[in-house]
Amino acid sequence: MIGLGYIGLPTAAIIARAGLSVRGVDISQRIVDVVNAGKVHIQETDLDALVRNVVADGVLTASTEAPVADVYLIAVPTPLGDNKAPDISMVLDAARLIAPVLPTGGIVILESTSPVGTTKQMASVIAEMRPDLAVPGFCEDQAPDVHIAYCPERVLPGRIIEELVANDRIIGGLTESCALQAQKFYRRFVRGDCINTTSDVAEMVKLTENSFRDVNIAFANELSLLAEHMGIDVWEVVRLANRHPRVNVLQPGPGVGGHCIAVDPWFLVSSAPEHARLIRTAREVNDAKPDHVVNRLTAMLDGNPDASIALLGLAFKPNIDDFRESPALEIADRIARKYGDRVLVVEPYTDELPGDMADHGAQLTTYEEAMAKAELVAVLVDHDAFRSAPRYLSANKIVYDTRGMWAQ
Repeated sequence: MIGLGYIGLPTAAIIARAGLSVRGVDISQRIVDVVNAGKVHIQETDLDALVRNVVADGVLTASTEAPVADVYLIAVPTPLGDNKAPDISMVLDAARLIAPVLPTGGIVILESTSPVGTTKQMASVIAEMRPDLAVPGFCEDQAPDVHIAYCPERVLPGRIIEELVANDRIIGGLTESCALQAQKFYRRFVRGDCINTTSDVAEMVKLTENSFRDVNIAFANELSLLAEHMGIDVWEVVRLANRHPRVNVLQPGPGVGGHCIAVDPWFLVSSAPEHARLIRTAREVNDAKPDHVVNRLTAMLDGNPDASIALLGLAFKPNIDDFRESPALEIADRIARKYGDRVLVVEPYTDELPGDMADHGAQLTTYEEAMAKAELVAVLVDHDAFRSAPRYLSANKIVYDTRGMWAQ
């Protein structure tokens, strides 16, 4: 398993639990040491116990070096670079890492969310480094010596262990034989259906799933702006509109976060900008929502110059410790930079404020203390811990609820 992050480590542990010997590979010596100690460096439901058990059983080890193996899974970051262009450099670096040790008959599967054509580029790197191997797409006159495929993860943070096993998998091979070999591997630990297709189709399926969600969220976020402009309760509008049998409007929020939905649509846009007008617009709507929230909070603070504000939540979604691409974190950081010690942050999934918010005077505190001190409240994440707190604690506050947590 190349990459021991939010997807790589849980996947490695699941495969080891299924009885296969797994070597996790990461460029971080710290992560390697943590895993070899039977511990985890990320928070995910049931992951700590699973890793502890498979490491103790000797079926999961970690290293910074890639070993000779029958199957290589690549789960490394694919961030956005300049001008919202996808950066697949870490995928190609992973291919360069395994190419020298890739044996005849080996299987290479890319799991990282990637632009269409990335699997083929990965194969090109392997073919260039290993002219002794017949690589799919580069060996017209003979059968391939290796099998290369793409199979994206489709999991929800907080449910990764369960969904890695239960969810269907889309497996895109460079050839039909590549897809079949990868399918055999996934069927050893996946209960969901394993459906074969081409690598290009599988890559676009993953991007389509997250772009579809982004477009629907953008509709909800734009609806919230319209309702706010007209002085209408958007939560009531959504609730009543959804009583139509063929309408299912999503809940608006302060933006869109996480490494998938906030990033993946740009991969489709970059492929053909002239044909991705709706996808681009949705992304721009969602990217702009934190600006609107910051402006609202700024008006609240400037209109109450002696008041403190409680910012509830920093994660990109409820009940997780993942702050990647989090609109709540962006909003809190911008407010802390301007208002410093007037800012009280409540985030039950961290022990310290991320970034330099504390340097500007913001304080990480408990819900009860924040409610006792703050006259203003902004709900940025609807953690269960906030939902279940006594409502009287937030009574008589000036509230901006971006999540509809307290909507009637």
